Amino acid sequence: MGKLFVKTINSISKPGRYGDGDGLYLNIAPSGSKSWVHRIVIDGRRRDIGLGSYSAVGLAQARTMAADVRAAVAEGRDPLAEKREARVAARNPAPPVPTFADAASRYIELCSPGWTNPKHAAQWESTLATYAFPVIGEMAVDEITPAHVLEVLEPIWTVKNETAKRVRQRIGSVMDWAIQHGYCLYNPVGKGLLRTLPSFRREENHFPALPYEQVGWAVGLVRESNANPLTKLAFEFLVLTAARSGEVRHANWEEILWQRRTWQIPAIKMKSRRVHRVPLSGRAMEVLTEAWHISGPDGLVFPSAPNGKAMSDMTLTALLRRLGVPAVPHGFRSSFTDWADEKWPKYSDAADKALAHEERSKTRRAYRRTDLFNRRIRLMQRWADYVAGEADTRRNGVMAPDQ
Repeated sequence: MGKLFVKTINSISKPGRYGDGDGLYLNIAPSGSKSWVHRIVIDGRRRDIGLGSYSAVGLAQARTMAADVRAAVAEGRDPLAEKREARVAARNPAPPVPTFADAASRYIELCSPGWTNPKHAAQWESTLATYAFPVIGEMAVDEITPAHVLEVLEPIWTVKNETAKRVRQRIGSVMDWAIQHGYCLYNPVGKGLLRTLPSFRREENHFPALPYEQVGWAVGLVRESNANPLTKLAFEFLVLTAARSGEVRHANWEEILWQRRTWQIPAIKMKSRRVHRVPLSGRAMEVLTEAWHISGPDGLVFPSAPNGKAMSDMTLTALLRRLGVPAVPHGFRSSFTDWADEKWPKYSDAADKALAHEERSKTRRAYRRTDLFNRRIRLMQRWADYVAGEADTRRNGVMAPDQ
């Protein structure tokens, strides 16, 4: 038993410290207030830990609290540090840990303004809602383990491998976001996860493309079709500029610099997030002039006929299918590349710039900043001349690609 008694404590009023034993003291301040202090050695230093006022903490409770402090120190803990952390936590309570579905929604909302493809956010939402949310959507992000991620991926890893890889990457990105915001400490989507999944190697699946010798045939076939005039012009412009379908479909008249014979695509529309200048051949300028008489002078260069909005990404693809052209719009970039490599190998760097491809080498990117525009002027005019010559030959001779 200690040295103090309740009766004694109630009767004394002289300022000072009165020991109860095992480091527990009753402290009486000059004002007469009484409080408990536990003196103990922590990490070689003598420390005083307040246990509360006597009016709130009785003698028996003070002895119990002092015993708890001694037990904590014996375990190697620092009760003073724990007390400080508790006060900080009380002043700044941690935000509630979001579920994976909530975290994914916030991540998509944060990143979507920076995605070049407006459909990217919808694709993220769709894949995660289909494959991830049924398993981990309602789980707090700090509860998700590699086993849960495997439960998402294993059913689709071999049957929908490309989709599974996207799901894995997207889960990992959301979890990285959660770590940076202090909701969890580690990402369950690590490299080790792949070692537990079956090895899977799929054949490369490139965009269907025509041999460059058949590009003129395709252009001639489209010209003579009964498709909407702007659709036909958009396709030819796509071929002549070796641009991506989305860049052509969303091209605006403000981007056409007539005097400079240049199509200047703003960075926001480019995959590389850099302004891209496209030199316009003579035929490309003729295509734009024809389009201007239909859709100009403001807004989209090749608007959709029904509503004047941007042409659907399937419009050109559907046209090629209907005409029996075994290629997709993006494939004509490949046809252009093959033509440049075989006919004009000395212009290979210019051809890469025409496609708006980035240098793979960081060093070359840092030092080589020219877009080779003057060389591309010559290259794109030669491409237009080649396409026009093939188109005229095939049209006049009524030649199909396999003839």
